[in-house]
Amino acid sequence: MGLLDELKERSGSVCELCASDLSLEIYEVPPVSTGGLDGSILVCATCKNQIENADTMNANHWRCLNDSMWSEHEAVKVVAWRMLSRLKNEGWPKDLLDMMYLEDEVLNWAKATGEGLSDSEKIIHRDANGVILENGDNVVLIKDLKVKGSSMVAKQGTAVRRISLDRENAEYIEGKVDGQQIVIITKYVKKS
Repeated sequence: MGLLDELKERSGSVCELCASDLSLEIYEVPPVSTGGLDGSILVCATCKNQIENADTMNANHWRCLNDSMWSEHEAVKVVAWRMLSRLKNEGWPKDLLDMMYLEDEVLNWAKATGEGLSDSEKIIHRDANGVILENGDNVVLIKDLKVKGSSMVAKQGTAVRRISLDRENAEYIEGKVDGQQIVIITKYVKKS
């Protein structure tokens, strides 16, 4: 059974956020999702579009979170928390956030993308050209880099796929080079 079928079975073939049964697809919950059943949810095209594009947000669509925030599945709760945090200036989402309880580990996962922070509190990662980097982006090294603790040299021009951002420091990202997870300084990469 494939992941889509497992998610449909878990959710009863409806969006795990708004309960729509139209245009369902898999959404891997960032930052760098483990994927699979525990790291993914089944969403409709409307929810996915609004999750990925904050400009298209329709606050009334998300009133459905009043139900889905109580899901037994952590990935659903994480996305519900993030959307409520994004909408908290509307008033009603703040009340739902106050009622919501997440274990520390799940709350850290929910906060990992910086959702819920004001713009002045967010740590912004930028590449060598000043372009903003996001979790899951692909970058290219613009300089040969020695990897601390090993004899490996990451060569200029090496593509690093699906990076993850360090939420504590705007200068650090992580990614795999030659199968090894390394920390990279943002001034030595450009977004591809």
